[in-house]
Amino acid sequence: MKKISLFICTLFLAGLVFSGPVFSAERIFFGIATGGTGGTYYPLGGMLAQMISNKVVIDGKKLSATAETGNASVANATLLSRNGIESAFVAADILDAAYKGIKQFKGKDLKNLRALGALYPETVQLVIRKKAGVKTFADLKGKSISSGSPGSGQWQLLGDLLVSYGLDRKKDISEDYSSFSQSVEKIKDGNLDASLITAGAPTASVLELANHHDIIILPLTGPAIKDLQKIQPYYADAILPANTYKGQTSDVKTIAVRAIWATHDKLDDETAYNVVKALYENTDILAKVHVKGKEISLEKALESVSIPIHPGAEKYYREKGLIK
Repeated sequence: MKKISLFICTLFLAGLVFSGPVFSAERIFFGIATGGTGGTYYPLGGMLAQMISNKVVIDGKKLSATAETGNASVANATLLSRNGIESAFVAADILDAAYKGIKQFKGKDLKNLRALGALYPETVQLVIRKKAGVKTFADLKGKSISSGSPGSGQWQLLGDLLVSYGLDRKKDISEDYSSFSQSVEKIKDGNLDASLITAGAPTASVLELANHHDIIILPLTGPAIKDLQKIQPYYADAILPANTYKGQTSDVKTIAVRAIWATHDKLDDETAYNVVKALYENTDILAKVHVKGKEISLEKALESVSIPIHPGAEKYYREKGLIK
C-alpha cells in the first residue's frame, strides 16, 4: 500500500508541474524560462525570480521562484505551450507568430499562450570581428555568420535581413548555428566573422568580447531595413548608445523588439496577479541591479503585447487603469 500511495503521490505532483505552480507544505514553486547565460534573459530572470521570492506570499505560502536557462524565444514559447514551466521570456514577434501559427510556427498555433506583461526592448546587435573587413551588410557576402538555432527568432531575422539586402542564405554566406556564448568564442579565435545577437544591451558576452578584442557593431538602417519593418512590424528603430561597448565611440543605428513575460492558460489567476504586481511595483529594485531593469515600467507593460493577457494579470492592469 505504501508503494502504491507513493506512486499516486508522484503522479499527482508530476501533474502539477505541467499545469501550474507546484505546491509544498510551506512554498509554491514558480519557474521562469530565460535564455543562455551569455545573454540578458538569464541574469535578469534570476534577479526577477529573487525579487518575487522575497515579495510574494499566497495563502500563507511563500512563492519560491527560480530562473531556468533555456534556448530563448522559440523554445520558450513551445515549452509554455506544453505547460512545461510556469512562465518564460519571449520576444514579442515570436510570441505573436506562435499564437497565430505563422512563420516558424506555421500549422501549429499555440493558442494556450498568455501574456503577463512587456519587459524591455531587445536590441539587434550585428557583432563583427574587426579584421573581417566588413563595413556594410552587403560586405557579409562570402563571410561566416552565426544566427543561432535553426527556427529561432534570430535565425528567422537573419533570413529576412538577407532577403532585404538581396543576398542568398545558402549561396552568399557561411552560416553557423552557435549560441551567443559559443559564437563569441569563435570570433575570439578568428573562426567566425560575425554573430547576430538580439538581446538587451549591453549583452554580457559581447561586453567580455569587446574588452579583449577589436569588434564593430554594424549599423542596421536605410531602405533595406524599412523593407524588413514592413514584413516584421515589431522591429522598431533603435539606437545603441556610444560607449555601450569598448571601442564603440559613436551611436549605432539598429532595430529592436520588446521582450514579453509570458505564461499559459493553466496558471492560476492569483499567482499571475501576484507575480505581475511584484514586478511592476518593484521596478526600482530591478533598475538598481540590472541596466535593463531601468527600461521596465508599468506604463509600457502592454506595449507590443498582441496575444490575450492572462486574466490574473488583466485584473492588476484594470486596477491600475491600463485596461478599462
